[in-house]
Amino acid sequence: MKVFRERVQLDTQNGVARVQLVRADKHNALDLEMFRAIVDAQKAVARENSVRVVILSGEGMDFCTGLDIKSMFKNKQAMVKLLWKWWPGNPNLAQQVSVGWRRMPVPVIAAIQGRCWGGGLQIALGADFRLVHPEASLSIMEGKWGLIPDMGGTLALRDIMPRDQAMKLAMTAEIFDANKALSLGVVTAVCKNLETACNDWAAALCERSPDALAAIKRLYRITWNGTEGSALARETAYQVRVLAGANQGIAVQRQMGKDIPFRP
Repeated sequence: MKVFRERVQLDTQNGVARVQLVRADKHNALDLEMFRAIVDAQKAVARENSVRVVILSGEGMDFCTGLDIKSMFKNKQAMVKLLWKWWPGNPNLAQQVSVGWRRMPVPVIAAIQGRCWGGGLQIALGADFRLVHPEASLSIMEGKWGLIPDMGGTLALRDIMPRDQAMKLAMTAEIFDANKALSLGVVTAVCKNLETACNDWAAALCERSPDALAAIKRLYRITWNGTEGSALARETAYQVRVLAGANQGIAVQRQMGKDIPFRP
């Protein structure tokens, strides 16, 4: 097991990388070290070619209650470090904790229990699948503090729900339950036994070709809102590459992904 900055732990067994936020005493709230630790964990997962699936969770009763406001504003340089970037189109540190999971070449499952608010929901939106406990609550809460959601979750929201519904949630900072989250498309499934459901989901994915899974993830992410021509072209190109490298494992897909690389 690896621990990053006393905030995130990574345990990889049988192809499943379990990444857990471990700041339960603060309800896994996001301080600067937590942001850095999540990115460190993403880098570590990306380096492990044996990983087939990632399960992302939070220690204790809550997945993540969002930004640790007191800690962040106490450090005058913290917000600058979060928002600074080399190039406008690249993710900054705040965005990488969500975008990094989207760019991972393996499926990522978020296991959501308790509160998943603000930055916590932004992180979960970076996952490919979100399994949520019936008693969990979710919120795009940034608007409550006079802020906008700026951690990359918008990329997922535009794929999974109507614009007016996303705007309503962001503008009102409404706290909504698991069933409403499912009806809106924010989560994939509501599961009473969250751990068992995630393990079963991961086991099913591990039985499939890692090349095919990586290609499907990239294909759907890039072409979902693109033109018909680009979707058809990528389907054919990715299938050829998968067939050509069927016995070379996930490394084939890491090379195939050079058009949109994983950038921790």
